[in-house]
Amino acid sequence: MNQDNQVIKTLLVVEDDPGIQRQLKWSFEGYHVIIAGDREAAIAEMRRHEPGVALLDLGLPPDPENASEGLAALQELLRLVPETKIIVVTGNDDHANAVKAIGLGAYDFYQKPIDPEVLGLIIARAFHVHALEQENRLLARQYNQSPLCGITASSPQMLKICRTIEKVAPSDVTTLLLGESGTGKEVLARAIHALSTRAGGRFVPINCAAIPETLLESELFGYEKGAFTGANKQTIGKIEGANGGTLFLDEIGDLPMSLQAKLLRFLQERVIERVGGRQEIPVDVRVVCATHQDLPAYIKDGRFREDLYYRISEMTITIPPLRERTGDAILLAKVLLERYAGARAKAPRNFSQEALSAIEAHRWDGNVRELENRIKRAVIMAEGALITAEDLELTADGHASLPLNLKQVREDAEQIAIRRVMSMCGGKVSQAAEMLGVTRPTLYSLMEKYGLKP
Repeated sequence: MNQDNQVIKTLLVVEDDPGIQRQLKWSFEGYHVIIAGDREAAIAEMRRHEPGVALLDLGLPPDPENASEGLAALQELLRLVPETKIIVVTGNDDHANAVKAIGLGAYDFYQKPIDPEVLGLIIARAFHVHALEQENRLLARQYNQSPLCGITASSPQMLKICRTIEKVAPSDVTTLLLGESGTGKEVLARAIHALSTRAGGRFVPINCAAIPETLLESELFGYEKGAFTGANKQTIGKIEGANGGTLFLDEIGDLPMSLQAKLLRFLQERVIERVGGRQEIPVDVRVVCATHQDLPAYIKDGRFREDLYYRISEMTITIPPLRERTGDAILLAKVLLERYAGARAKAPRNFSQEALSAIEAHRWDGNVRELENRIKRAVIMAEGALITAEDLELTADGHASLPLNLKQVREDAEQIAIRRVMSMCGGKVSQAAEMLGVTRPTLYSLMEKYGLKP
């Protein structure tokens, strides 16, 4: 730290000329200047320091007369730390490569000869932008610590679910969450609790499929001392333990028929009797249920009570599977990678283009849980700077069925392409426009047309 107790900002300088190295280090002594003479050294220093700003000469060895090595270094550095603002340095007549570097994601460019005063202003501005973006990310994370903090989504389907939960949560209506295994039903149940007037009470989950039928009744309703062998003391059940809060009955479709009548009575009367007891105990609790089963089919087969079904489904929310949530797979993958790579010093911090394509193409029959498991494994097993499709054990061989109306095909394809590219380039509109082969105004117009945001 300096005398003002301010953290000294780290500036990475990628330059092979010793004279220019000394000049830059002397000119920017107010920064912690790290010098790298080639691409390999630059990558190593980027991994070690993750600087806010980097100054990159495009003319690097072994081919200092051309920009190919510098452009390759630019792409690798951005994959490692996308947040770093990279200012490329080019020859005074090399405008084409400067523009190409900006298209690849460079923050700005500067043409030689070097004027420390002018370059210093560009660097200071880059650090300022980097600090603002860091602050925005921090604010976004703080916002995500709101009741819907566990939900990561950008698809219209999930955003609609979130708005529904915000409307439903303040009431005490019994809610049924339907969706395939791994779609995040408990996360949404917790969001309902946290947005409700019962947020100060307990959230008590119980998985009706995970507890043997012989124990489930006592788990739900509690038991009196001496009710059965081993009942050495009075014990309250999950329902009573959630008094004043929210009870989450997961996999309600697997609740044994013998307990469905007792649960129905509780939902109607809001009183329980412990196993072995005769006293009616009033319980004030919000009930949220979830299942991946087809309950109407269960009713027809005599496996689920119709009256109980109507009692638990005062409000029904159907959660779409991950394969139907356009753009969410890539978004979730990046969030999960940040979570699991953060605890490992040498873990890769980004995906290869092939991996992103494979993530998008995969069906994700196991939904978010399957995606999370593959990301965890890839973070541990990956050996390169980027997570590849092979690390994820995926191949980009999936395809989606298309509607027959040509206008709808075109519009759906445009939306999917825009979401995909925006996810891949981290929301950078200029880079997305270049990848899509359109101008920035055109891309902004399309995004406005489809209600998409960067």
